[in-house]
Amino acid sequence: MEKYNSIWDMYQKKGISRRSFIKTCTAMTALLGLAPAMLPKVVEAAEKRLPVVIWLHGHECTGCSESFLRSTAPMASDVILNMIALEYDDTLGAASGEPFEHHLQEVMKNYKGKYILAVEGAAPPDPKGGFCMVGGKPFVDQLKEAAEGAAAIIAYGTCATWGGIQAARPNPTQAVSVNEIIKNKPVINVPGCPPIPEVMTGVIAHYAMFGNLPPLDNRNCPKQFFGNRIHDTCYRRPFFDAGMFANDFNDAGAKAGWCLYKLGCRGPETYASCGNMRWWNGLSYPIQSGHGCIGCTSKDFWDNDPFYQRLPEVAGLGLGNIDKIGAAVTGGLAIGITAHLATSAVQKKKRDHKELEEIKRKEEEKERENRGKD
Repeated sequence: MEKYNSIWDMYQKKGISRRSFIKTCTAMTALLGLAPAMLPKVVEAAEKRLPVVIWLHGHECTGCSESFLRSTAPMASDVILNMIALEYDDTLGAASGEPFEHHLQEVMKNYKGKYILAVEGAAPPDPKGGFCMVGGKPFVDQLKEAAEGAAAIIAYGTCATWGGIQAARPNPTQAVSVNEIIKNKPVINVPGCPPIPEVMTGVIAHYAMFGNLPPLDNRNCPKQFFGNRIHDTCYRRPFFDAGMFANDFNDAGAKAGWCLYKLGCRGPETYASCGNMRWWNGLSYPIQSGHGCIGCTSKDFWDNDPFYQRLPEVAGLGLGNIDKIGAAVTGGLAIGITAHLATSAVQKKKRDHKELEEIKRKEEEKERENRGKD
């Protein structure tokens, strides 16, 4: 397969016009969350040499790679074949065995200090434990060796960023995140179980374009993809503001698309792009499918069970206990009325009010029936 020196070099060798190249750069500028004025910088970066990437797999299910391959903007194939020089990936690589491991050693030697190290999966720290062996040696040793010569490290998925399900109680292999193994290199955390495909490609595209890390938050996550809570961009948010909650997955509120907070949704405390980017080319995401957010980008989310128990407080909103909000709405107090009016442009008030009355009526009937049985 022919290799290219840069994205622009690839376009030239394939006979694709400069106009198409600029259109691609424009799309990349939007994906990376940059202002239109940054387009010349993106064009300049796309004319530079492709960055070398080594992709390792530790304790994981390969779900992150499955997600990555389904990216549509940009296409994963474009990233792998045209935007980066992916020199080693023991899942996607056609080669295997001793020659492939020898190639890894050559890449680490020839591009020392210049390559990006992408890591998928947690790491069992004890090299003598016999857990997660790759190429005849412990994964943790392979990780340390590859990290030594890396310019930057991207931890893909909740397993690599926080330990994930591998580190869930009782954590028999004592699996830990990449950050807990590698202390002397910058690590970009891209959590998610798995992460959104376009988030994965967007992060590596940023480094490929500019040769530096994207702006990070205090968890070392890229701000452009993890700067908002799911709650901030959730299309069910108007129902939350109005105090309209589904109490059961089968009740009328759930069928009408009301807020899933009381069913355990963790959107108010989860930072991710699911609400605005969604999955599979913007098709859907868990809340749109009728299930609350389980907070898969949060640290130790597997141990923060049960998933169907609502949060006791609404994190960061200063609204206090949600039961009090609901009581205020039910009682017709000002806070509920104000919230409802403020979201009237989004809701169809008459329909919602009618549905609320219908649900209250059914709940009252059910309560009377239960009292009768007692």
